[in-house]
Parts: sequence; C-alpha cells; structure tokens
Amino acid sequence: MEADRAPEEQRSGRTDLFLRHAPAALRLAFLLTGDRALAHDLVQDAFVRLFGRLLHLRNPDAFESYLRQTVVNLSRMHFRRKRVERTYLNREQQRFQEEATSPDLDIREDLWQALLQLPERQRVAIVLHFYEDLSEQQASEVLRCRPGTYRSLVSRGIAQLRATVRGDQDA
Repeated sequence: MEADRAPEEQRSGRTDLFLRHAPAALRLAFLLTGDRALAHDLVQDAFVRLFGRLLHLRNPDAFESYLRQTVVNLSRMHFRRKRVERTYLNREQQRFQEEATSPDLDIREDLWQALLQLPERQRVAIVLHFYEDLSEQQASEVLRCRPGTYRSLVSRGIAQLRATVRGDQDA
C-alpha cells in the first residue's frame, strides 16, 4: 500500500513544483525569446529535464535556480541551432544562385558541338585537362605521348575551340 502512495506523492510534489515555478520560468523564457509559444516549449522542456533528474539534484531546495539555468541553456541552444540553420540556408541559397547564373545552355551546347568537331587526340587532351583534371604527367601517360606533345594538343585544341565559338558568335 505504501508503494502506491510514493508515486502519487511524487506526482503531487511535481505538480506543486510546476505550479509554483512555471510562471517565473515562463516569464524568463518569454523575455529571452520574445515568443510566447517558444517560451512555453522551453519551459516544458526544462521541467521535463529537471523532473527526470529531481532525485539527483545536489540541493533540492535550489530547484528554482536549476530551472532558471535550464531555461537559459535551452534558450541559448535554440538560438544557436537557429543560427546554424540560417547559415546553412544562406550557403545553400548562394550555391543555388551561382548555379542559376551558370552559362547559358545554348553556349554550352555550342561549346559541346565545337568540342566534338576537334580531332580525337585534341578532344581527349582537353577532356583530360579540363574535365578529368589530370596532371600533365597523368594525361600524357593516358595519351601515350610526351608532356610537351600533350601541352601542344591542349593549346591547339583551345585555339580551335575559340575560333569555332567566335565564328558562331559572328554569324
């Protein structure tokens, strides 16, 4: 019978703690956040955290102090998380804007067609250089030529691409 009373007394004690300290905690949370709904959420989270540790408090009489510190910490964590989210969203927005300002698709298609018109070795050299980002040594090994020959292939290929694209722009 006594075992049944203990949880009920705990519940009554928690209710008493909540009724006694919630208004001050809510006022503090609102002053920290400026948002009533958020303040209610923070206070509720603070009580849940402290009720879970109620038996482990070093000084049970200092519940109000523990509650205040928990509300402040939860508020700081909320704003830190919001700042991280905002930073991420700004970074993603900038990345999206950079992608949106990428070269015109018509120009890309013209460049692609010009690349396909190059002699095979020049096309391979340009693809290895600009798209695969291989070093001069690696690309010359793939092409089975000397590094000087590879540089020459890239140089001549770029010159021919420029001439082709400029010729298309003049038309």
